[in-house]
Amino acid sequence: MDSHARRSLFKSLFSAAVIVSALGYFVDIYDLVLFSIIRVPSLKSLGLSDTAVLNTGIYLLNVQMVGMLIGGIVWGILGDKRGRLSVLFGSIILYSLANIANAYVQTVPQYAALRFISGIGLAGELGAGVTLVSELLSKEYRGYGTALVTSVGVAGALVAFVIANVFGWQTCFLFGGGLGIVLLLLRIGIVESGMYVKIAITNVRRGSFLSLFANRKRFGKYVRCILIGLPTWYLVGILMTIAPELSKALGVTGVNTGGAAIFWFYLGLTIGNLASGSMSQALKSRKKVVLIFLVAAAALVAAYFMQGHSTPQVFYAICAMMGIASGYWALFVTIAAEQFGTNLRTTVAITVPNFVRGALVPIALVFEWLKSLFALSFEPKASLIDAAAIVGAATLLIAIASLWGLGETFGKELDYIET
Repeated sequence: MDSHARRSLFKSLFSAAVIVSALGYFVDIYDLVLFSIIRVPSLKSLGLSDTAVLNTGIYLLNVQMVGMLIGGIVWGILGDKRGRLSVLFGSIILYSLANIANAYVQTVPQYAALRFISGIGLAGELGAGVTLVSELLSKEYRGYGTALVTSVGVAGALVAFVIANVFGWQTCFLFGGGLGIVLLLLRIGIVESGMYVKIAITNVRRGSFLSLFANRKRFGKYVRCILIGLPTWYLVGILMTIAPELSKALGVTGVNTGGAAIFWFYLGLTIGNLASGSMSQALKSRKKVVLIFLVAAAALVAAYFMQGHSTPQVFYAICAMMGIASGYWALFVTIAAEQFGTNLRTTVAITVPNFVRGALVPIALVFEWLKSLFALSFEPKASLIDAAAIVGAATLLIAIASLWGLGETFGKELDYIET
């Protein structure tokens, strides 16, 4: 890359759209992970018992997930009908205010209502940011741009972990809400995507969510885009969330916590997102890099279950490496955005990652069913390990098969519409 190309790349990556989209996703991930970290102290402060804390925590997570699924559809349609900036502004306002209010909850119903509202707000950030950056940057550099957005974004999980270990849970919510308000001011100078502006003045039908299901080929692409992301939330939702129970069943020494496992996973994910974006530019391919990362994830999942009587240091190192292998998340969302025309791009880019997050519900249900089934024949430790391993193998095989059926999108011209 010559000096002129380097200057052009630097100017593109540090444009207002890229920086603000990255910071928006940072606040998004901060809030998304925060509740899992401060669940226990926040609910105990409301007077709940240990048993009630567990059950209520699961309930609140499900409420937030329902909000994200609904928000994904609403913001996706709005992004194509009213513009990418409408989502970036509207979503940040919604979850910032919900976070601030969340610091003052007195009852579980209040908590649930605000987690639902926050979930709706959180749903729009990533897809809108990736769409805007993909449409504003040249096809030669957009891979770097989306990688930077997601890498900065997932670092929000690391900050949530640090803040939660220093301050009380109310301060953590206020901090997240305050960051969102500051970010809102930074977004004032961002311009709308030129591709969107061009079709906004026409009679082209935009943001038709149902049209994704009306065409067999289009529906097939849409479903495949969702399925290639399944392993990422299997790793977070199963292997990291229940890391204490799994590490104990595997015979890992010492006390291992879910919070620490998530911290190391997201640290690896930050590195992985940057690596996947850079590799896709170097190899001039999205699919090849995603396949490499999926194969690496499969090898690390195997290592996770085969580690035996290892130390916590080895356990967390594997968690970090699995985070790196999950770094194709940046490419996964970019591929989804690049597969569809301008009039449906935001609808797809926002709904796809939220449906992947929502897929954790059936993944968890299958895991629980298998665990109960195996418990009839095996000891509890074996049933836990076998159920988690089988679910992991299934999600990885489904993702690889789905990737095979998608077309390559590196360098694809995005200025077109779906008819």
